Amino acid sequence: MERVKTEQAFREAIEQEKLCVALFKTDWCKDCHYLDVFFPEVVEKYAEKFQFIEVDRDELPDLCADLHILGIPSFIVFRQGKELVRFVSKLRKTREEVEQFLDRALEVSKALAE
Repeated sequence: MERVKTEQAFREAIEQEKLCVALFKTDWCKDCHYLDVFFPEVVEKYAEKFQFIEVDRDELPDLCADLHILGIPSFIVFRQGKELVRFVSKLRKTREEVEQFLDRALEVSKALAE
């Protein structure tokens, strides 16, 4: 998973045709670190369907404010620069919840393509 450090790199990543999952987190967030236990396996499982990027909310506060990222960790799925779905809250997320979100993102993407 690529960690983007500039708004330009973020914009380039989300402009792609392939679905892009942006994970917003910080280094000090305990619930964000909880994802480290299982998220690499989730990334591997969904690697053919999504590009995954990580954004540190503290490094890009203006971008996160523009996207209304208030709670972390949070996820937004983009395609061609447009937001499709988001999973935003300040609560800890389980592997099951993350995978359900990714599956829903695939369904939304498919429905919009039809």
